Amino acid sequence: MPRRHPVRKKFFVFVCSILLLFVLLKIVLALGSFLPTAARVVFHPGTTLQETNGRTNILLLGIGGGTHDGPNLTDTIIFASINWKKNSITLISVPRDLWIPNLTADTGVKKINEAYSIGEANNQHKGLLYAKAVAQEVVGQPIHYAIRLDFQGFVDAINQIGGVDVTVVRTLDDFNYPISGKEDDTCGHTPQELQTFNASESASLTPDMDTFTFFPCRFKHVHFDPGSQHMYGETALEFVRSRHAVGIEGSDFARSARQQLVIEAVRGKLISSAFLNPGKLFGLYDIMRSSIDTDVTDAELGVFIDKVVQLKAAKIVSAVIDYGDYTTGRYGLLENAPVTADYAFAATLIPRTGNGNFGEIQQYVICELTKGNCTVGAKPSVITTANTQ
Repeated sequence: MPRRHPVRKKFFVFVCSILLLFVLLKIVLALGSFLPTAARVVFHPGTTLQETNGRTNILLLGIGGGTHDGPNLTDTIIFASINWKKNSITLISVPRDLWIPNLTADTGVKKINEAYSIGEANNQHKGLLYAKAVAQEVVGQPIHYAIRLDFQGFVDAINQIGGVDVTVVRTLDDFNYPISGKEDDTCGHTPQELQTFNASESASLTPDMDTFTFFPCRFKHVHFDPGSQHMYGETALEFVRSRHAVGIEGSDFARSARQQLVIEAVRGKLISSAFLNPGKLFGLYDIMRSSIDTDVTDAELGVFIDKVVQLKAAKIVSAVIDYGDYTTGRYGLLENAPVTADYAFAATLIPRTGNGNFGEIQQYVICELTKGNCTVGAKPSVITTANTQ
């Protein structure tokens, strides 16, 4: 079968959905501070949030949306757990390429990022429900709510708060960054040339470089210098989306680090006194409402207004389920699956303990929820807490 085109807009781990989390928390915090009575009048009294052992678990999803290639593929998938008693939030990122054996997909590709799209197909509007069920199978924890955000919501939110100040650690050069709106540009090729290229791409296991060369008009050069930079929406999106950067910045580990820089920048901006005014908060709220899909009801949002005040100083713990980082000797929980018919000839990831065996991943999730800062050993099921000061 033909391979997916590499220009698909990809949300990398953390960013867009994490931004949404902080935005929602900050909005309800602010609303609760100057409209506490209204919150109780407008929203249904007696409503409680879903919890399990003092935790409310939320699945955070990011999609391209709109006219983007694969608009409903969830290229950001994060399991977020709020511990109300300990005033902490644990964020665990799940890779989009994780293979789910029992996933029902017409394309034959059973990556976890297909789940929301499958649920939304044919106007079923069950994307959140299906995505929650699949993610719950992986992490082994109940998922009470889900929130889905698209690209435009991320860009608009950054612009609404006046941009963010980010300290870039290393030079970043990506000569193959996809240009929005150019996904189907033929770059002057004739129909016959396109047919020949598509045939060769279908037979190739690594078509990316051929694609970049054949369709140069679809990509641009993205560059960032080290040092402090003020980023607005589009620039911030480029900084966190880049996946073909030269050298170390092209690695998953480097991308995660960049995303965390933006997360901290957004968080800092939202808690600053300069940002706390009703006009900006309501403007940001309006942007979020038009860009999200969620099963959090209005009544439950009212409960968040009353409960989330304590999260202003919450401890944030983040982790990634991945295949490790060979440059540092860090072990991971996943491995690359063989590119065979069993995996639809797609580049995909499976648990190192075997396809469909999520037991070790679930142990890791429990460790992060109860202890935090967990590490994976060389042998399966060896999970410990790293030494910290």
